[in-house]
Amino acid sequence: MGKIIINGDLKSRSDVKVDIEDRGYQFGDGVYEVIRVYNGELFAGDMHLNRLIDSAKLIQMKVPFTIAEIKTRMKELIAENQLKDGIVYMQLTRGVSARTHSFPTAEVEPVFVAYTKEMPYTGKMKPGVNAVTTDDIRWLRCNIKSLNLLGNIMAKQQAVEAGCDEAIQHRDGTVTEGSSSNVSIVVDGQLKTHPATNLILNGITRQVMLKLCADHGIPYVEEAFTVEDMMAADEVLYTSTSVEVTPIINIDGQSIAAGEPGPITQRLQKLFSEEIEKQCGSIK
Repeated sequence: MGKIIINGDLKSRSDVKVDIEDRGYQFGDGVYEVIRVYNGELFAGDMHLNRLIDSAKLIQMKVPFTIAEIKTRMKELIAENQLKDGIVYMQLTRGVSARTHSFPTAEVEPVFVAYTKEMPYTGKMKPGVNAVTTDDIRWLRCNIKSLNLLGNIMAKQQAVEAGCDEAIQHRDGTVTEGSSSNVSIVVDGQLKTHPATNLILNGITRQVMLKLCADHGIPYVEEAFTVEDMMAADEVLYTSTSVEVTPIINIDGQSIAAGEPGPITQRLQKLFSEEIEKQCGSIK
């Protein structure tokens, strides 16, 4: 892992400790972001950092750095750790204070931590994966990228135990999103994905994908769809910082359409790869 950042300072991981009364540790009282790095460059960095700031505002948490300052420190962290392809993880908690449910007093400063992790990138399109469906048991502010991920963890574990890559969550039959991704379907050449309400996290990869659709004439609509709609769709795909754009070819043991990646998904994969090279340089 090399160096990490704690409150703006580069330090060795062995030199950093988490206080037992850090509110992130005790309450999950904080927010986080994961930014993909290709060729040593942040992908969609400003979009991620703006969302971090927005999430902090939604839980009334002050941010001790500007976006420009965070971005500069992330670039220093990437260079220090000689990261070529991977991720930068960062989180902001409300700070260290005596344990009480209400917010601490104003003088308590937030705690900011960031580290890097290698994640190889080949530039090749990812093949189809399997998924399961599960009830969405999470709270009603899923648009906040908070540290409270227990519902997501339970869903992901259900997928793992079923030998699948993702769990697709739904509320009373209406698909919301995956345990760590956004889910879209394709019907008659049109892409459909849940609108960016409080019921989903407005994924950065999702946003990039929709812009690619708009720029390249791929019809799309932000509209809720049901599990039944999904099972009957021509294509199903999921998107996130880690999986990029990936087809889902089997759900709950049932093949989706032909059981192989569809043409719209494959086109979006190609366009997304081109966007990576546009922002981060040619992949060697």
